Amino acid sequence: MSRGKSRSSASKVESRAKAPAAAAPASASASSGRRLLLAGVAVVACAAAGYGGVVWLGGGGATGKASQQRIGDGRTGPEGMAWVPGGNFLMGSDSKLAQANEKPAHQAQVKGFWMDRQHVTNAQFRRFVEATGYRTTAELPPDWETIKVQVMPGTPRPPDSAMVASAMVFVGTPAVVDYSDFSRWWRYVPGADWRHPQGPGSSIEGKDEHPVVQVSYADALAYAKWAGKRLPTEAEWEFAARGGLEQATYTWGEEFTPGKQQMANVWQGQQQRQFPVVSAKAGGAIGTSPAGTFPANGYGLYDMTGNAWQWVADWYRADQFRREAAIGKPADNPPGPQDSFDPSEPGVPVNAPKRVTRGGSFLCNEDYCMSYRPSARRGTDPYTSMSHLGFRLVMDDSAWKGRQQTQAATPAGQPASGG
Repeated sequence: MSRGKSRSSASKVESRAKAPAAAAPASASASSGRRLLLAGVAVVACAAAGYGGVVWLGGGGATGKASQQRIGDGRTGPEGMAWVPGGNFLMGSDSKLAQANEKPAHQAQVKGFWMDRQHVTNAQFRRFVEATGYRTTAELPPDWETIKVQVMPGTPRPPDSAMVASAMVFVGTPAVVDYSDFSRWWRYVPGADWRHPQGPGSSIEGKDEHPVVQVSYADALAYAKWAGKRLPTEAEWEFAARGGLEQATYTWGEEFTPGKQQMANVWQGQQQRQFPVVSAKAGGAIGTSPAGTFPANGYGLYDMTGNAWQWVADWYRADQFRREAAIGKPADNPPGPQDSFDPSEPGVPVNAPKRVTRGGSFLCNEDYCMSYRPSARRGTDPYTSMSHLGFRLVMDDSAWKGRQQTQAATPAGQPASGG
């Protein structure tokens, strides 16, 4: 992949949970940002002039048994990471809430691994940028070569005036609107990036412990290399998100608010108005919450659903679970497909490159998106940056042991690794 970037939002998310067959998109599609960009300067100018927006769709004690938890302290395991023991599990879902891309539930198997207990935070990402001088996708002008693969052949190149560093920002609406037109609540905002997730004038000051957002897949890979970790596979992510609960609706069980307790940062319970209505007087949508605000799951992992979407390593295929189920035996540490496939978006090549994103965000809600379920999935352009999209990393036990050996052999006062 080049360091240039395409400008898009993510692909279709789950439709309205109360009527899953209706296929109402929960957000802009994988090429929707492209369409905003290709529509010309008007959209960009509107975003720059009028909006300082928010983002899009899509704690207490742990919800699993304490005996399941093994938390690294820097000596017995990598600090800030939890051990996920691995094993066989039912991946995907046949629930009435499940979308077609989550079906069927099928057997999969993963080996044990370490996973960040929380999203990579603003403070952690800042240390990476300060150490390396890295510039994120959203801070660079978009590259036509990465844009054109997401639009139909023959689409003309946008004018140079539209090819400016920018990112997708949720701005909401002042009143209830028809859900068919995402452009009513999304804007392409020049100057939006990880330091200014809602555009110029916004800031992450005082939000060191919030998830870093407005980072692309390419940005996540760069951070992972520096930290000596990697992105989880889709199977690893779902196994970890389930926290030892087989086929539960949520990462914490079957009830959305057990004992009337809010369990995740999602729209309902956090917002007073129906999606996508926000109050300018109240400062817009509530946004991300600090890591650890809500209860951890059975493995000691926070915010596996809600708060911010999370990049994972796999290419996205809408039919991948059907392909895996057809094998007839549990997939062993499935690495995911070799290419992308998504026929659900009119006007977008079915093989347009997309990576899997998981977990939903603070904008997911029961009327328009229920992606805070552990089986929910979508595909996202690898060069997309959005203010509700971040990541967390994993580490193999062999990599942890290798790091220990390296640290033991490193003279005092010298860093053993970037992370």
